[in-house]
Amino acid sequence: MRPLLLSVLVPAYNEADTITEAIRRVQEADLGEGVTCEVIVVDDGSTDGTRELLRQTSGIRLVEHECNRGKGAAIRTGLAHASGEVVVIQDADLEYDPADFRRMLEPIRQGKAAVVYGSRFLNGTPRMRLANLIANRLLAWSATLLFGRRLTDEATCYKMFRTEVLRAMDLRANRFDFCPEATAKALRAGHRILEVPVSYQARTAAEGKKISWRDGVAAFWTLLKYRLVR
Repeated sequence: MRPLLLSVLVPAYNEADTITEAIRRVQEADLGEGVTCEVIVVDDGSTDGTRELLRQTSGIRLVEHECNRGKGAAIRTGLAHASGEVVVIQDADLEYDPADFRRMLEPIRQGKAAVVYGSRFLNGTPRMRLANLIANRLLAWSATLLFGRRLTDEATCYKMFRTEVLRAMDLRANRFDFCPEATAKALRAGHRILEVPVSYQARTAAEGKKISWRDGVAAFWTLLKYRLVR
């Protein structure tokens, strides 16, 4: 296969406890023959020392927001700096394993898909809070119902796109509504979202998990909005 550059977009907000290890795992992941990666970290106004750690981290491109603008805004900023022909989202915590990038890249490199999601539910149900499990199931069901394409994990962090596909979406989301916006716009554009299994180790709110039930409501509304708006 021909060489490929993968742009890994890492939105980070107050992740001093995990950011260094998360980046190390990305940099050391085996991506397959001919694949290299660039790591673009967007510090989204951190106040806990994350930014200072990132300034001392080698092998990354660091972009800084002066104030906290949200995950979606950080992804849009990172996307504007991406040089790779494929992009993937990597959270700054340790819930997902970058070793799964290689599996996700295969269908894109083989021309089978332009959008690949890493599903936490294809190999069973991972351990997570019941409320989060229910919310994830409802969002996957909603996306399937609204767009007629079966998804098992709409809300997964691990979303991988050919870069031109993601840029063509004219993204507007500032917060966690990036996920349903990208899903809705990919399906509306006629792209098949291919899912592959990935591993997952959930963290708790006490450990820094930031998403709440309000974001779940916003996600459902975003799916519905982009299904109805032409």
